[in-house]
Amino acid sequence: MNAFAAFLHHLCFVFIMIILSAEMILLKQPLTLASARKIQRIDAIYGALAGLVLIIGGLRVMYFEKGAAYYMHSVPFIAKMILFVLVGLISIRPTLTFLKWNRSLKAGIVPELDDAQNRTLRLTIHVELTLLALMILCAAMMAKGIGFIGE
Repeated sequence: MNAFAAFLHHLCFVFIMIILSAEMILLKQPLTLASARKIQRIDAIYGALAGLVLIIGGLRVMYFEKGAAYYMHSVPFIAKMILFVLVGLISIRPTLTFLKWNRSLKAGIVPELDDAQNRTLRLTIHVELTLLALMILCAAMMAKGIGFIGE
């Protein structure tokens, strides 16, 4: 069960990276009704995947791996959790922007997104992807026992 939980955890993480990349690609193109709706759906999937990563990761820490006591003494684990929270907080702004599009989309109108807003959204997604990559580094360090402050 440990290997399966780890596989699901990593698979969700990979899908998050893919989803964010897809959002960025869609934002590089001129916004249309179809692309705006697609961005909203992708962002909802992103939120669901982040929830799954959190749930599966929590189960791994508590039941399938070394136990919470071990992880609470791992500097990379703590850094990974801080990065996860940061990514979650950073992702609020794009999500709120995409949700604000609901009224326009229901009316069949392409949402307004000026160049500055678009650049900000893409920069935000770049930052999220960078922080997620740092989480992978933390996971690799954790797996090798680097930064473990022994009891």
